[in-house]
Amino acid sequence: MPDRRPPHSPKVATASSRAPGPPPRPAPLFQRPPSTPDEVERSRPLAIPPDQVLEMTEEEWYARIYRGEDVPQLTVRAVLMGSALGFLLAFTNLYVGLKTGWGLGVAITACILSYGIWNLLLGIGVAKTPMTILETNCMQSTASAAGYSTGGTMISAIAALLMLSVTPEHPQGQHLPWPVLTAWTVFLAALGTVLAIPMKRNLINKERLKFPSGTAAAVTLQSLYSEGSEAIRKARALAVSGFAGALFPLLIDLQVRKTADGRAPLLPADSPIFDLVGLPARGTHLEGGKAVANEPSHWTMVLDHNPIMIAAGALVGLRVTIYMMLGGLLLVYVAGPVAYESLWTSAATGQEVRAATEPWKAWKEIGLWLGVPIMVSSGLLSFALQWRTIARAFRGLAGGAGGAGGDSDLVRRTEVPMSWFAWGTVIAGAAVVGVAFAFFDVPAHYGVLAVLLTFLLALVACRATGESDITPVGAMGKIMQLTYGVLIPQSTTANLMTAGITASSAGSAADLLNDLKSGYLLGANPRRQFVAQFMGIFAGTAATVTGFYLLVPDATVLTGVGGSAPAFPAPAAQAWKAVAEVFKLGLDNMHPMHRQAIFWGLGLGAAMVALEQLLPKARKWLPSATGLGLGLILPFQYPLSMFLGAVVAHFWSKGSPKTADAYLVPLASGIIAGVSIMGVLVAVLNNFVLAS
Repeated sequence: MPDRRPPHSPKVATASSRAPGPPPRPAPLFQRPPSTPDEVERSRPLAIPPDQVLEMTEEEWYARIYRGEDVPQLTVRAVLMGSALGFLLAFTNLYVGLKTGWGLGVAITACILSYGIWNLLLGIGVAKTPMTILETNCMQSTASAAGYSTGGTMISAIAALLMLSVTPEHPQGQHLPWPVLTAWTVFLAALGTVLAIPMKRNLINKERLKFPSGTAAAVTLQSLYSEGSEAIRKARALAVSGFAGALFPLLIDLQVRKTADGRAPLLPADSPIFDLVGLPARGTHLEGGKAVANEPSHWTMVLDHNPIMIAAGALVGLRVTIYMMLGGLLLVYVAGPVAYESLWTSAATGQEVRAATEPWKAWKEIGLWLGVPIMVSSGLLSFALQWRTIARAFRGLAGGAGGAGGDSDLVRRTEVPMSWFAWGTVIAGAAVVGVAFAFFDVPAHYGVLAVLLTFLLALVACRATGESDITPVGAMGKIMQLTYGVLIPQSTTANLMTAGITASSAGSAADLLNDLKSGYLLGANPRRQFVAQFMGIFAGTAATVTGFYLLVPDATVLTGVGGSAPAFPAPAAQAWKAVAEVFKLGLDNMHPMHRQAIFWGLGLGAAMVALEQLLPKARKWLPSATGLGLGLILPFQYPLSMFLGAVVAHFWSKGSPKTADAYLVPLASGIIAGVSIMGVLVAVLNNFVLAS
């Protein structure tokens, strides 16, 4: 094969080939962007596509792919663009996460947006030179850290903690002080970022794991820079769908219309279409002391007017959303009605209670106890069955350190040094332990244990991400909840926050490795990319902390009021809260039907994993434990919307594969971004302008 590396790309230096004398001084981390046509030309993408780089050894990579220390990559404009886009996309993930419990990768969306925005700035003369492919790669690292790595704790542990703070004295719950929440978010993201350092070289350079999302981001960047017109069309599609999505919060959330009871939006948030077509519903409920027959809308069977869940369903796919729908129907027509009729006299209070008190609450009063165990058992069993991955993770750790004594000067200057890992872990880890001790009642020695366990579990989670593109954050969190449920069963706060350490840090570490994989395939400098990723933490923290207080002014937004479903059901937080409460209360103090639901859920989750192991080739036709579990713990309108989005995406992909491949992700991402960002702005207006 001919040597197609750019003329400036250095050959790898070996111990025998290095010239005598002192080693060259390290180049400064921050660089200036290209300013001349020659510099722009030298920064063009490699002719070697990412799929060929995947097969190269580390030595070949340094010889043929690495772009050297002089090609612009970590520039101020790249970090500023990444921080700005990441700040906005963080609202997107916070909004979607509180709705669905999922976090969506933002790297590809940021690349498309950045490319389109920068070309616009070039066209109007504000920018003088194009942003290079490696600058855009650094930009997506910053944006990814801001938009993805900082929000995981908000939609899980923090939201669960807010719901647990509800008491008769504080019916709306109590928020954490913003300095505490800010410090917690920053230190967790920083801990996860530095924990990835010793894993990078082994998993990416030596074992060459694929990290599919990182590989996809590299392919997207290569495509953007080789097919400019197509990239501009994608950016326009994303922008148009974003503006269209932004209209919906203005219509269905903004409280602009005065009514006798206060203020209301221009349009209702949902429609009772199933009531109108006469779909039957089971059971009765009390109104004014009289039993009234239920209608589908009483079970939250309505059509949501917000398109964000439709867009999310288009990205998630048909298999998961089909079983979300089945879970929702199971709740409405089987589990919910049975729970509503199930009475039990509590030995602790002597009062007679139902397993579900109102039809609209069934998703959190009985669905939760069936759906969460399905996801817990399936997640933990799937993780345990990856014992080969776990074993490889621990075997490979010894080879993961960068900067070993036999490495060349070039390698030592390029890879992230292990001293950054050591100091970063000590500083961020000590800060996490300190905050947990001072504000979350976690004894210091248990905090140190949580950080140590987090490193081991993050190591496994990152390998799983590299091999399968699935980061088992949920399983990592549940392992910690089980561990601390035994160590400190009386403290739900400690249970939640120690699990949050692991889940958040493991997610941050996996996100960094995905981004470093993208840079590796494009010939980027990993040390500079690490700095870009780290800097994104601060913009992301500002966005997620601010957004959480605005979107969730009190716990009723997560639990619902009256007969309405909550604005944000926060399924991840509901699951974490349920596990913490089981350890605190004990099974004997739970309603018998709740106990039965837990055991049925554990069995169903294990059975679904067993089916996948026995019939791996038929996996796409088998039940989805994630889908079924989520369908049970969400108000019905959300699984319905996601199912509709997945159906549209499926038929679009079948009817026009080329256009779907080009525009499905930009259009869905644009809708999600538009609704989320405008949703935050509407929350500001409702809470601070229109509330008076």
